[in-house]
Amino acid sequence: MNENGSERAVNVSRLWSGGLATAVVAALVIFAGTLVVRGVFGIPVLAPEDAGYLGDAGTVGYALMAGLVALIATALLHMLLLSAPRALSFFGWIIGLATAIAAFTPFTQGAELSSQVFTGLVNLVCGIAIASLLRGVGRSAIISRVPATPDEHPGRALRHEGILPDVNQREYDPARYHAMEEDAEYDEARARAELQKAEEERARRDV
Repeated sequence: MNENGSERAVNVSRLWSGGLATAVVAALVIFAGTLVVRGVFGIPVLAPEDAGYLGDAGTVGYALMAGLVALIATALLHMLLLSAPRALSFFGWIIGLATAIAAFTPFTQGAELSSQVFTGLVNLVCGIAIASLLRGVGRSAIISRVPATPDEHPGRALRHEGILPDVNQREYDPARYHAMEEDAEYDEARARAELQKAEEERARRDV
């Protein structure tokens, strides 16, 4: 977890585990898009026409590059979360513009229009997947460093780190609260007994 002068810290393990998962999703989007476009529509994308439904080694390289882009985006998100105001907004704009560039780049290449269109769509879906998944990961990785009161919510820091489940104190330590309730009931019963005894003594004196 980052320790700098900011009021916002980052759960690094959660951020990067989400980033690795996003990289896997991005690579699978490329393979799935290639399979659909080549197998269903019969349009050659990301590989020559005589390649199979999943393309060739070039398609594998393209998928690996998509995963690498997701990891680079995770590093960018990490940097923004540590230092930038409104980090998720800046991240959304940066990834959104990069996705638009990736979607329109195929139209600058010398290929058939149908191949250009579907390659651009695959790039667009991949970019949207990276942006949406990493924004969610970024939100879940943010840890507030502004405590309420040290004794008001014990265990809150541990729950932020994922060490304790998100439960209230009664659910986390039921034995302690049960003992406290028994003590309170005993004190209340004792106070009622003393009050009743005092009233009986006063009644005897009055007689």
